[in-house]
Amino acid sequence: MKECMVRLIYCEMLGYESSFGYIHAIKLAQQGNLLEKRVGYLAVSLFLHENHELLLLLVNTVVKDLQSTNLVEVCMALTVVSQIFPREMIPAVLPLIEDKLQHSKEIIRRKAVQALYKFYLIAPNQVQHIHDKFRKALCDRDAGVMAASLHIYLQMIKENSSGYKDLTGSFVTILKQVVGGKLSADFNYHSVPAPWLQIQLLRILGLLGKDDPRTSELMYDVLDESLRRAEINHNITYAILFECVQTIYTIYPKSELLEKAAKCIGKFVLSPKINLKYLGLKALTYVIQQDPSLALQHQMTIIECLDHPDPIIKRETLELLYRITNGQNVTVIVQKMLDYLKEGQEEYAIISLVGKIAELAENAPNNEWFIQTMNAVFSVGGDVVHSDIPNNFLRLLAEGFDDEKEDHQLRMYAVQSYLALLEEEDKLYPQKFLQVMSWVLGEYFSLVTDVDPEDILTKLHSLLKKTFVTSETKAWIMAAVTKIASHTSCSKTVDELIQELSSSLDTCLRQYAFELKYLCEDKALMKSLLPFDASCSDLVVDASLSFLDGFVAEGLGHGAAPYKPHHQRQEEKLSQQKALNFEPYGLSFTSSVSSSGVTGRQSPTGLSFGSDISGNSAETGHKETNTLKLEGVRKLWGKEGYLPKKENKIGKENEQETVPCESLLAGEVGEPPALQPDQGASLSEEDKEKQQLASTLFIGLGSSAGVSLMGKADTATQKFKRKSKINEAQQLNEEALDFQNSAASDFGPLLDTVPINVEDSEGSMHTRLRKASPCSSDIVEDNLAFETPQSVRKSVLDHRISANRLSQSSLFADSNIEIFQPSSSAQCESASEAPLVPSLPEELEELPHSEVVRLCQSDALALHLCKVWTDDSLLLIVFVSNETTSALHAVNLVFEETEHFQILESATLQFPVIEAQSVEHCQKCVRMNKVCTKAILPGSVSYQSEMEIRLEFSVTLSLMDFIRPMEMTTEDFGKLWLSLSNDVKQNIKMSSCQDSFPAALDTLQQKLKLHRVDVIGNEGILACQLLPSVPCLLHCRTHSGMLALWFRSPSAALPDGLLYQCQKVMEESSEQQCLP
Repeated sequence: MKECMVRLIYCEMLGYESSFGYIHAIKLAQQGNLLEKRVGYLAVSLFLHENHELLLLLVNTVVKDLQSTNLVEVCMALTVVSQIFPREMIPAVLPLIEDKLQHSKEIIRRKAVQALYKFYLIAPNQVQHIHDKFRKALCDRDAGVMAASLHIYLQMIKENSSGYKDLTGSFVTILKQVVGGKLSADFNYHSVPAPWLQIQLLRILGLLGKDDPRTSELMYDVLDESLRRAEINHNITYAILFECVQTIYTIYPKSELLEKAAKCIGKFVLSPKINLKYLGLKALTYVIQQDPSLALQHQMTIIECLDHPDPIIKRETLELLYRITNGQNVTVIVQKMLDYLKEGQEEYAIISLVGKIAELAENAPNNEWFIQTMNAVFSVGGDVVHSDIPNNFLRLLAEGFDDEKEDHQLRMYAVQSYLALLEEEDKLYPQKFLQVMSWVLGEYFSLVTDVDPEDILTKLHSLLKKTFVTSETKAWIMAAVTKIASHTSCSKTVDELIQELSSSLDTCLRQYAFELKYLCEDKALMKSLLPFDASCSDLVVDASLSFLDGFVAEGLGHGAAPYKPHHQRQEEKLSQQKALNFEPYGLSFTSSVSSSGVTGRQSPTGLSFGSDISGNSAETGHKETNTLKLEGVRKLWGKEGYLPKKENKIGKENEQETVPCESLLAGEVGEPPALQPDQGASLSEEDKEKQQLASTLFIGLGSSAGVSLMGKADTATQKFKRKSKINEAQQLNEEALDFQNSAASDFGPLLDTVPINVEDSEGSMHTRLRKASPCSSDIVEDNLAFETPQSVRKSVLDHRISANRLSQSSLFADSNIEIFQPSSSAQCESASEAPLVPSLPEELEELPHSEVVRLCQSDALALHLCKVWTDDSLLLIVFVSNETTSALHAVNLVFEETEHFQILESATLQFPVIEAQSVEHCQKCVRMNKVCTKAILPGSVSYQSEMEIRLEFSVTLSLMDFIRPMEMTTEDFGKLWLSLSNDVKQNIKMSSCQDSFPAALDTLQQKLKLHRVDVIGNEGILACQLLPSVPCLLHCRTHSGMLALWFRSPSAALPDGLLYQCQKVMEESSEQQCLP
């Protein structure tokens, strides 16, 4: 059987169908001797994936081998667990793997750490209780075990670096020992001590030292030593140097280290080797936002890389230019990107470059260049362009800019441009480009007064007849025709179109034709439904569907049954069944944690009629629409050898012609600096051209210009800055801040966000206070932990980084995040008046509640909060205190809904007036939409003083805030248990200090708010519900000092969350009882 399995593995590698042998691989792993078991495990790891149904048959074998006394069997079991293992079966082996962390053999401990790392990746909630054991693995006497634990720490520090700052000294010590050659020679690679271990540690240190001077100071010596010792000319040392450079530019800077890192980058960039040159460009791209002078030092080398024969070098050079783009060199850099785009055929490069060009277009010097550039993007990019790019382009046209005259000119030029493009009948445009044209012509056709609307309708009608136009695009065109027809008295083209499409085989087009026909019969109704330029108008949505109340009442009056939730109907169905249930297992509730919300109905055009332009992209240029999906074993080899196969490939039947762009002259961007006389005489014509190109590409990178995080900087005002029609009050605040700080710089330093932590009985409430005036003051109580704001960079970078930065909210990233930098002059003395202490109303005093804690405050207003837990909801009682001697006006309190929580009724509350030295309060009911262990509910409060002042805060809510006991009988528990399919099992060790099983049940019942249904011997059943009505059942029992927990719920995430809470509660109980 072993030889047959080896041949079967070979057949699978060649691409032949070999699924008939999967079951035999499992049998071989179960029943064979050591050699056969090894082959069986190997075959299983190659044949099956994590979600394969046959993998469940291997669980018992893995458990048995983990308990074996044979080290080889234990190693094989741990290896297969770290490669493939079903997520739902983790609780079956987790206690055994935890025990292996204390094994005497280092290979067992190392493989156990690798298995736990795999568990952390696929189910982090199930290993949160063993983080202390990870720390023991980091301090293990064996270097291999320590190296394995670094993978877990790297992942955890990426998610939350602040929680592991205390380990910085340990990581630095380990790196010093590695660099100093203290490890065994077995870890060396080409005489380099443990290079991969060094790379892991450097990445961890970079994450820990970011924006933290105190932590970064611990790393300076070891980073200097790493740079000094990595002098061997080998690829692995180049990798270490690259990681050192990245770490040095990530942590808080030090001038000596920055100079050494810059020299290292220069050696890479000037190297004749392609790999080192690519590494240098990669490092230069990473550090350019902090040190733009490096690009100036190597500008001629970068120019040469633009014409490099290697496409990877050329692409990385374009990425570097993208990072240094500003308003003065944007036309030249975009033209270089478009030239590369027209030559390249690789789909990934097209998607990436199209997004970058679209993002850089926000620095457009004029309307004509902007429209022509976007036309080139849509034409060359084709239908592989990410949908956010056309959506956000249309949103920009709809929302407009800060100047109404600019709005009119841009829209009018867009209409003229698209009409000119449609004149060419033989052109084949991409579908997304045609959709953009249709929407713009439908919205703004009337801006062009010298063109008859009938001519526009004729062009759109001819597009509908084209065979290459898809049904989706035709829906966009029909929407445009409907909008144009609403502003014309009568049209022969519209009548012909209705007559043609009324008998169309496409049901969508036929429906559009009938809708257009009936709308044309009532022009007044048509104009009211389709007003001109109303794409940004707010739509009032009746979330309660009150217009159906009459229909519902009429139905109930005629004897119709009232509506029942699905889980209630399911319970009634189960209760009426016979004693024997012949239904298949797996019956589950469809009710989810999230309450029913109102979702926007999207038309086939996506933007028709209501023009609800969607799309909120972050870094559009880096998004990739085609994600690699692997279902099962990859088929990479066939009878004829290697078979490259690309999934989700978008076919192109016709090669589409690109729209010619306006030629861009370098002279329009800026005058190149004059060459020195001795240089000008000795340079050839080719060198002179390169010098001129360099002067246009790197203009604006001197000491007076800065480069932002995304690489965009400009000394002038941004041309295409989208106007927000929603947050106008927020813009007023920004204008006031800019006015107050204009003496410092052109744009002025802004105040940083200051986090304040508030501890209460359930968790911490993180409050962020945005100051609107540098004279505002903070009152910090003893229970508030004040975190020092980020200090200004050292003077070594002051001459490299300018204060004149563009807004970091990108046009095509659609980001509304505001970044506030600290100001040293904005520190004032705290107010000396004692704050008002609010208290709960009498009707809420008797209910379970938390302490009243302060969320945020200014010199005039303080915000406090108290949680009240009722039987059917969580109430947040918010107190607004006026601590001044005058009344506060227009106080607005707003809670922001997140993916985890929902505010019932209205999330906004207004106080017209709050009298002096008085307290107002309100209450909000909160529900959990998406199950999570702990999450933050943000909000803000604003009030009117000399100017509008806004304070931001956030409240931390945990899962236990929304858990309530669920009373039921044992019979009801049994019926409901059989109907639930989402379950989680876990064994928890009970320490010797813990009492009996009833005591453990009491602990779970009190801490987790569970209802004890029944207890028989060493088994018990409990029930709870996630508000408003999502049940979760628990069956627990004790055996051999272990507490076995088994959760079931209709929600897939709820059992994991409650299991984590159980583990936490039992550990705390054990620690308390074991105290002397």
